[in-house]
Amino acid sequence: MTLQNKVIITCAVTGAIHTPSMSPYLPVTPEEITDAAVEACEAGAAIVHLHARDPQTGKPDQRPEAFTPFLKSIKQRSPAILNLTTGGSPYMAVQERMQPAKLFKPEIASMNMGTMNFGLFPMLNRFNEFKHEWERPYLEGSKELIFRNTYGDLETVFKELGPNNTRYEFECYDTAHLYNVAHFAERGLIKAPFFIQTVFGILGGIGAHPDDVMHMKRTADRLFGGEYHWSVLGAGASQMKIAAMAASMGGHVRVGLEDSLWLGKGKLAKSNAEQVRKVRQILEGLGLEVATPDEAREILQLKGADQVAL
Repeated sequence: MTLQNKVIITCAVTGAIHTPSMSPYLPVTPEEITDAAVEACEAGAAIVHLHARDPQTGKPDQRPEAFTPFLKSIKQRSPAILNLTTGGSPYMAVQERMQPAKLFKPEIASMNMGTMNFGLFPMLNRFNEFKHEWERPYLEGSKELIFRNTYGDLETVFKELGPNNTRYEFECYDTAHLYNVAHFAERGLIKAPFFIQTVFGILGGIGAHPDDVMHMKRTADRLFGGEYHWSVLGAGASQMKIAAMAASMGGHVRVGLEDSLWLGKGKLAKSNAEQVRKVRQILEGLGLEVATPDEAREILQLKGADQVAL
């Protein structure tokens, strides 16, 4: 099996969507985030996508000093590729969101590719008891929330992170976001190969129907040809179904408690590693082989772990 046929598993271990009251297994403290990332890598994830949280309340925290304790620990304990969010929380401004990636110069950083509605409030239909004061307003407030990623915002991030040779996980929630990637490529602010993460099932973005997956893939193929690597993220109940569909079409996959708290219907995932093992089982059942971190570095043409500021 050639390197290009291997599947990269990304694991997003905590994120900024779910709140601590939704699951006792959601990593919050630096120690929990470290253990979750290391275990996910041991289970088969080549990339760990990382957010930070306040260790007392679990609220998203984008200060670089909130990232420091677990970044160094993960790097010491694991060969995983560390992918730092520039998305942070939809409530944060881009200058705040980009600071960890600017300081630590990771091999890869996420980049949300367009301004959009970002509806978290439907989760109030399932969860209605919260142990922290910030949780309910955080979800309710998303009815009026605009997740800002203007062309000026994106240009700022690309210009400030570009000199660090950090590549991007381009998070594309709709076809317009794919065209935004193409726009910045035409301007020379980003360079191939592009790592395109198509996101399905977030209210405000494209849905999770198989036709939606096919539409995003066809559009990316037309825009980028052989100059990109396709990965998918299915939110909530669509996580494993989207992963299986995309893998059968030659795509890479992302799982993790940022994207879904569940392992199956009505069953909470007890760890990120559980989700990684489940998607790995799907991949291997399809006759596919999982990429190691070093293989993923080669596929995505990353600069290497020795070039980050950790």
